[in-house]
Amino acid sequence: MLREFTEIQKVEQALQGPQFDPKLHGGLFDRGSADSYYGRPCRPHYFVHGSYEGKEIIPEVGSEQHEAYIAGYEWNEANGNKKDWG
Repeated sequence: MLREFTEIQKVEQALQGPQFDPKLHGGLFDRGSADSYYGRPCRPHYFVHGSYEGKEIIPEVGSEQHEAYIAGYEWNEANGNKKDWG
């Protein structure tokens, strides 16, 4: 049986994953929220050594890494925090 999660549970689960470090600029949650903030498309990825440093990693769909990025993107979308380009 598949377990369905609410949006809050998805964010909470992602925050507990091994790839989430709230101090890591360029971590999965940070990348997702930044892409949303700057109006970029949702494209799960992260960099080995932080934002744009080292190899870019594309996590497998459904992995904890993928879900952490998605949680960051969806969190920012839900909060409406967008860059004002004007």
